[in-house]
Amino acid sequence: MEWRAISYARRRRYIAGTALYAPPILRSTLMRFIGNLIWFILIGLWSGIAWWIIGLLWCITLIGIPVGIQCFKLSKLAFWPFGKDIAFSDKTSSVVLSILWLIFGGIELAISYLTCGIFFCCTIIGIPFGLQCFKLMKLSALPFGAKVLEED
Repeated sequence: MEWRAISYARRRRYIAGTALYAPPILRSTLMRFIGNLIWFILIGLWSGIAWWIIGLLWCITLIGIPVGIQCFKLSKLAFWPFGKDIAFSDKTSSVVLSILWLIFGGIELAISYLTCGIFFCCTIIGIPFGLQCFKLMKLSALPFGAKVLEED
């Protein structure tokens, strides 16, 4: 039997249990969850651990404690990036900290995110993960003055 031959009511009953008939807010929440779950398995665990290790190394010195705290805050984004956005500010104090960060830890993270992003963007299915890698690459290059925002 062809799909067009089935009545609208029967089609609705047939797909009622799937995400196709879920309200839009539920669909976006479901897709964020699935994206975050796949991300955590593929990259998120190691990425978050890297942010934590770098944060701990910065916290060894008294001067580096604010940098370490920022690393701990941003590790949550590295674990679960889908459904979150980043807003950057234009403060001059954040420029000085960002230059120090690039010298002592930011370049390694940025290069690793760039490599992963290019790798994921080679396939159509991996493009959303590649875009998240590029978002985190920008954040790992300039983490100070950045705020993590929840998307609606």
